[in-house]
Amino acid sequence: MPDKQKAQFPTEIVSLPSKGALYSKESSLSKGEIEIKYMTAREEDILTSPNLIRRGVVIDKLLESLVVDESINLDDILIGDKNALMVSARVLGYGKNYEFETNCPSCSERNQDNIDLTTLKDRKIDHSIFKNGLNEFEFKLPSSKRTITFKLLTQRDEREVDNELKSLKKISAKSSVESEVTTRLKKALLSIEGDTDRTKVNSFVDNEFLSRDSMAFREHLGNMTPDVDMTYIFTCEFCNYDEEVTVPMTVQFFWPTARR
Repeated sequence: MPDKQKAQFPTEIVSLPSKGALYSKESSLSKGEIEIKYMTAREEDILTSPNLIRRGVVIDKLLESLVVDESINLDDILIGDKNALMVSARVLGYGKNYEFETNCPSCSERNQDNIDLTTLKDRKIDHSIFKNGLNEFEFKLPSSKRTITFKLLTQRDEREVDNELKSLKKISAKSSVESEVTTRLKKALLSIEGDTDRTKVNSFVDNEFLSRDSMAFREHLGNMTPDVDMTYIFTCEFCNYDEEVTVPMTVQFFWPTARR
């Protein structure tokens, strides 16, 4: 049931890049759209909460506050769909114009840039590969010829990855090696040649996942993942270099004035 307090405010419908195809029919997310309310001073309290910022959950709590349908568990939402929700929440809260600073890839000069967030579209992907309600896919690794099954990560998975990375960083404080790639691979992979044993899957990632196969898999994952296309053409105001780059998600995204 919608929250009565939330229902008092103007709302908008956000279309999900996944079109809801990867959620079970029992989930409200399977509708392929989410109703969210406009941001208020209450949400600004969330955004400026030191405790939520320190815990790294401030954006999650913000989105939970904005979603009208309380039956929706945002821990189940795919990351690409969450990105669409974030962009829409930003537009409704602070407007479509997003100003930010970015370094030129060529001359390294600091540029002031901006983008109209309403011009961002969903990635063009082949939705026919999605079976309703099933977030599980197969991929044959080109070098080792082994078949893996994998899933697209959800908000819950991302939080678990972040927690694992923090724990690993504390354990190996003296090491300069980051484990983000392997940690994310372990979270995404479900089986190796049909074997779902987690110990074997994790061992495969650590010891047998050839770099050529890893790169091919991550490229495949990027090409098939429903998401917002966050790329735009950057043109340097100093050297006129231009290149397609990703919109940087700086603190100005949800704090456009207070944190300049």
